[in-house]
Amino acid sequence: MADISNSTSTNSAQAVKAGGLMAWLEPQQNRILVLAALAGIALALPLILNNYAMEVMSSVWFYVVLCLGLNIVVGYAGLLDLGYAAFFAVGAYTTGILTSHFGINFWLTIPVAIFFSICAGVIIGGPTLRLRSDYLAIVTLGFGEIVRIIARNLEITGGASGLIGIEKPSIMGFELNEIQHFYYVFLLLAILACFISYRLQHSRLGRAWQYVREDEDAAEAMGINRVGIKLYAYVIGAIFGGVAGCFFAAKMTAISPETFMFQQSVLILLGVVLGGMGKIPGVIIGAFALVLFPEVFRELGSMRILVFAVVMLIIMLYRPEGIWPAKK
Repeated sequence: MADISNSTSTNSAQAVKAGGLMAWLEPQQNRILVLAALAGIALALPLILNNYAMEVMSSVWFYVVLCLGLNIVVGYAGLLDLGYAAFFAVGAYTTGILTSHFGINFWLTIPVAIFFSICAGVIIGGPTLRLRSDYLAIVTLGFGEIVRIIARNLEITGGASGLIGIEKPSIMGFELNEIQHFYYVFLLLAILACFISYRLQHSRLGRAWQYVREDEDAAEAMGINRVGIKLYAYVIGAIFGGVAGCFFAAKMTAISPETFMFQQSVLILLGVVLGGMGKIPGVIIGAFALVLFPEVFRELGSMRILVFAVVMLIIMLYRPEGIWPAKK
């Protein structure tokens, strides 16, 4: 009887485990199917859209990369950054200078841009991450303006007129010069940024960011080096912005300091906050809204900015946590 009882309990435990496993696998499978369907739609869009719509969608994927990069700083680590366009500018100017002045291949400029982006993240992060709240925001704002002013006044950056003649990338002798080409490039970058953001969010580093974001003092009491953790957030976010800047410069073949003004940082931050800080799908939705809303209201002319602002105000009033906020 004891053997029968033990066998029955073992079978029951195995059944419970199997049921739990199936309950975990089912939403995972549904998620994979949804992601596969969305990826298929994104890949097929160039077959049905005209050049104007393709240009808009390329901008959407580009801003997805930038918003995901800023989301690491703002959403994961809880740091208010008003100068994120500076990292974007570092990558763009690195590629522009190396290709236009020195004739270096575009692909070789990406590691250099990543290195300078890391340096920029350390420069802004090291001395300032002991600051909090508004003081940190003011320092990051100043850093962004410093980078733009330096770019405006150096001869190697082209001064106020900017850089021209930036090399377009090529793959095995095939030059990427069509709108569709850069659409797929930015789509690939967005997918890669989503994957990296997801892995970071569910990593040990991501959990440390969450603790620091919720309560810095409690996190430090638990043994977390809050300054180092914040520095990681700035460095990784800077890499996202720098790489996006490389491809932006290659696509436009010309850049100027006006591209990296304070308004650009505010727009990227707006996409993160509007979609939902810390939530990858929310940030993606925020990037879509950031680009598509002005295009939808383009027929209104100068009034479209007013309509855009009213729509955002309504969303913030009724969804203050964002369109798709994080559960925690």
